[in-house]
Amino acid sequence: MLKSLALALAATFALAAPSYADTKWQQNHPRREQVNSRLANQNARVNNGVKNGTLTKGQAAQLHREDHAIRQQERADAAAHGGHITKGEQRQLNREENHVSRQIYREKH
Repeated sequence: MLKSLALALAATFALAAPSYADTKWQQNHPRREQVNSRLANQNARVNNGVKNGTLTKGQAAQLHREDHAIRQQERADAAAHGGHITKGEQRQLNREENHVSRQIYREKH
């Protein structure tokens, strides 16, 4: 079950991985791109934490669930505004990502 959840999340975040050449979508949705890039980065950090033993699989699963909820909120916010998110929504999503990021860091030490 955890493997399938991890694979599904990895696939979701892989689609959101940033590239160095901005695509048309990235140019048109810079706030969403920033949020999604952070989520992809946090996903990699969690996976690395499991690999190096600083996070248990249970801790990783919880962190992935929290990031997934943030991603779902980002999608819902965008759906409500014709594919874009507002500055306020971006700030809120970033605050939520900061909370998860601190948990990743805290679990490592």
